[in-house]
Amino acid sequence: MESVALVAPVTALEFAGDVLLAGTGPEVAAFLLTGGGVATAAGRRSVLREASVLGLRAEPGGGGEGSVVRVAAFGGRWLAVLAVRRGPGGTGGSPLLAACGGGGARQLGERVWEARWVPGGRLALALGGGAVALYEWRGGGRWLRRARCGGAGALRCAVLAGTGWGRLALAAGTAMGDVVLWRAAEAEEPRRRLRGHRGAVLALSYAAPRGLLASASEDRSVRLWAVGELGGSGEAVCLLLCYGHGARVAAVALRGPSPVSAGEDGACLEWGGGGDVRRARRGHRGALRALALRPAGGCLATGGSDGGARLWRPRRDAPSPVALGAPGRPRAVRLAGPHRVLALGESGGLEVYEEAAGRWVPLLGPAATPGPRGVLAVTPLPGGSDTLCALAGGHGHLLVFTLDQPEHTARLRLFEGAVMGLSWAPRPGLPLVTALLASGPHGEMLWLDVSCCPGRAPSVQLMGRYRLPPCRQRWHTCAAFLPQGGLLVCGDRRGSLLLFPCSSSPGMDTENSSTADRGSPVGEDSESESELSCLSHDGTLPIEEPLSVLFGVHGKAGVTSVSCHKDYIYSTGRDGCYRQLRLQGQRLEVLWKHRPCKGLQWIEELRFTPGGDLLVLGFHADNFVVWSTRTGENLHCIPCGGGHRSWSYCSSPSAETFAYIKSGDVMLYSSEAEPCEQQVLLESLHGREIACVRRLGAVQAPGHRPINVFVTGSEDTTACVLTLSEQSRAAVPLARLSDHISSVRALALASLVQPDTAGLSALLFSAGGRAQIECYRLLCSADTASESAVSCQVVHVASHRLDEHWDRMKNRHKLVKMDPETRYMSLSVVPGTTTEQLPAPCKFLAAACSDGSVRLFVLLEATQKLLLVAESFHHQRCVLKVEAFLHTQAGGERRHLLCSAATDGSVAFWDITAPIRDAVDALQHAEGEMQPLALGTPLLTVTAHSCGVNSLHIRELPEGRFLVASGSDDGSIHVCLLEVALSHDEAVPEPCLRVLERVSRPCAHAAHVTGIRVLRPDLLLSASVDQRLSLWRLHWGGLEALSTSFFHVPDLAELDCWEEAEAGGEQCWYCVLCGHGLELLRCATPGQPMER
Repeated sequence: MESVALVAPVTALEFAGDVLLAGTGPEVAAFLLTGGGVATAAGRRSVLREASVLGLRAEPGGGGEGSVVRVAAFGGRWLAVLAVRRGPGGTGGSPLLAACGGGGARQLGERVWEARWVPGGRLALALGGGAVALYEWRGGGRWLRRARCGGAGALRCAVLAGTGWGRLALAAGTAMGDVVLWRAAEAEEPRRRLRGHRGAVLALSYAAPRGLLASASEDRSVRLWAVGELGGSGEAVCLLLCYGHGARVAAVALRGPSPVSAGEDGACLEWGGGGDVRRARRGHRGALRALALRPAGGCLATGGSDGGARLWRPRRDAPSPVALGAPGRPRAVRLAGPHRVLALGESGGLEVYEEAAGRWVPLLGPAATPGPRGVLAVTPLPGGSDTLCALAGGHGHLLVFTLDQPEHTARLRLFEGAVMGLSWAPRPGLPLVTALLASGPHGEMLWLDVSCCPGRAPSVQLMGRYRLPPCRQRWHTCAAFLPQGGLLVCGDRRGSLLLFPCSSSPGMDTENSSTADRGSPVGEDSESESELSCLSHDGTLPIEEPLSVLFGVHGKAGVTSVSCHKDYIYSTGRDGCYRQLRLQGQRLEVLWKHRPCKGLQWIEELRFTPGGDLLVLGFHADNFVVWSTRTGENLHCIPCGGGHRSWSYCSSPSAETFAYIKSGDVMLYSSEAEPCEQQVLLESLHGREIACVRRLGAVQAPGHRPINVFVTGSEDTTACVLTLSEQSRAAVPLARLSDHISSVRALALASLVQPDTAGLSALLFSAGGRAQIECYRLLCSADTASESAVSCQVVHVASHRLDEHWDRMKNRHKLVKMDPETRYMSLSVVPGTTTEQLPAPCKFLAAACSDGSVRLFVLLEATQKLLLVAESFHHQRCVLKVEAFLHTQAGGERRHLLCSAATDGSVAFWDITAPIRDAVDALQHAEGEMQPLALGTPLLTVTAHSCGVNSLHIRELPEGRFLVASGSDDGSIHVCLLEVALSHDEAVPEPCLRVLERVSRPCAHAAHVTGIRVLRPDLLLSASVDQRLSLWRLHWGGLEALSTSFFHVPDLAELDCWEEAEAGGEQCWYCVLCGHGLELLRCATPGQPMER
């Protein structure tokens, strides 16, 4: 068996010159650092055999082009030495990883805690039990010196210092929270013992020039000690005690006199001289496991249990907001580019702050503006040379002008009452025209087209009138014209999304009639005869009603933005979610909603960057943040007091600017634009254990081999659609599904469509904690412009929660309330269900539940409903696995069968044909929910194991027979041959199940068997938590072991298998395993199937 791709926690990091090395599982990945601080992937090599790389130590010196740096890699009882060679300019200068010492990894007798290079190219090792050794790794490897340090106790980490055996010193952290220090030549007992930590010491870092030692503990603290020479005997003093992590601290390093730590809370903290947090870096989805500092350049690297590695560049401290001293009391503030601020006063006056001059300049006096309760909207003109401003007031008047020429103003009378909403929207295909949307009383919205000509007032044309749906807060907040043409989508203050028709025939033109062109003063009375009014067109221009309404989709707080990107519509709101929509005819359809991060309760806008990142602008508590969905970090975080007050944000190539009103003044935050602080080297998958995995299929992209697409579910409450590349051996996430409120423990796929492998379409069911099931339709296709060459579109179809189901039932007093801790342990789509009785197609889904029940659901995709139709509590204990299968009789009649397995080791077989038929009949007459039907009793129950069944698989054989394989908590494997026949009752023939043969293998594995597959009638594959993947020859005399391979995914949760044809026409099996990581393996098929 061959490992094809691997995603494992990053447990070691090391800078070797201008190369960054990352240990992930048994492999080491190399990244080349350029002068600008950007890293590129430069190779990957498997180093250790049956252990993860827990430490990397580069030999001091070297690292330039053409030089060789030797690196010691160790983990567990394994040690290997790598040569990192920079090639000459003709080969691109890429680093090459090669084994040194005449071979690969060597297994030592004891665990290696630390390694250090000493003169002569030898290695000093800190070993388990407090031993220190000098090791010659070249040749066959031999021990030169060895001493055991007594009186230490159980070690958890170590650090070495000194150049020779006589001066070699060891500091070790113990499980009791002490740090003990020895000299190798005097190893009888520790010279010093540093006390203070209240938990095990997990990491140490020593800076010899300063005599400082940093320690990190599981008590969430970091301590800095003044120890002088590590092997000395002077008194050690604790200089700093740092608390700030929310979980155990896994790694620590010293940058000058300041410690830098990485914790299992996902934070990398840089500490100040007083023990305070100077800078916090966050972005990983899970716990941090590794940390490395680059001596030159100030970069640092972090690695985590999410399989991600990130490079952090130096970044200037964020500037503090500056009060601009606005005259009067400002009502609204808008940015006109990064260097000009517009402030509208409560009395109606408009002023502009010129950053270059550092002062406010009056633009329009209160007498020239439309009055109090003003609304201000600005947008850059095409080309970015000027800014177009629209100012409306409480009396229904509107001013439109450019910021550089306020004397040329177009004046209009829009409504009898106040203007409630004002927003700009670009016109697709018309670069010189910008649309202005204005909302007035009684829900009327006007569409005005505005174009500008130098030296003249803007030309304003009334293009359309619209009516918003009745509600209490009846005005629009944002709008966008769709690229398809003829349609306008807008969001309102009630949280609804509206679709309106729009045409290009104008209703009124102010080009030749504006007040400015007639020579009237800008501040003339709003009731003058020269002012144009849109009120006169009430009868000539009809009011359009919405074509489609998604009422309150973003909640009562309102929609904040709508935008278009790649044929899709995106909307944001103050509910903390953004939604992706598409146009179906003349109807808006929500595909799915996404919550970018916890605590971001107000999303204002989405911005798509040219590099493929999606930036989310919004408010986290009382801070304005710019959140990067790619890196999972806040690019900017500005304490502004919240978004309820007026504010404005502007991003340009030169600066990032944010203006807001606070305490009656205008505050300005301005930061020079700089590259993103962090670079993602290895993509993060999940922050916690991966509980389930399914292969979706393969997509054929031009110029690529077929690309496998997988779906994973995790304890971190998310599911991820991803690709695994055999070339880079890494994973690339395509989409993240975050609708679950608890862990995702089970996945099931249905409706697979794979025409010529060019695209995939499938229904995905995900389930887990809190008795929650979500259903999505996944559409995958080739996309050569993306990093993975595959794109994935997600459409949310339906969802179901048991607590909501019971709350909707009318006779709730007759039902037992569900346990809120009920979990779905396994899912299986019922194959071959027919739905001729229903007007729309449907799918049936079986679920194993922790409350002892087996439940049957039906998905009505057309109406987006997932309903509970049948259930049974036969097992009376946690049901771990279900598997549905189909038996087709000789006459073509189908029988739907179900297999369930529980924690008592029993495997039950059900005939669910009648419950499915009865459910279809009930759905025809039910309105909404229906009472769950009884699933009946099993046809057959087999006691296969003595404890819980953790894996189950069924393979169909000819003549109505099935092979049923299962694996258990006790490490045993059970296989039975099941025959399905009909009873002799001619009136109503019922299926009859018989076990023809059965075989079991006790202690097939040393731990739980959590994955099993019947590859062929004579071939069985099993995987266990003992990290062994075994291939078995199946015959009824027993199971014969053919081969056993070690895989690198700890705590295996599940596997999935499929068969593929190789280039030479040979068939081979692929297997993907998940747990604390993800691994793809290739398995050659041994021999031919046996005659049966």
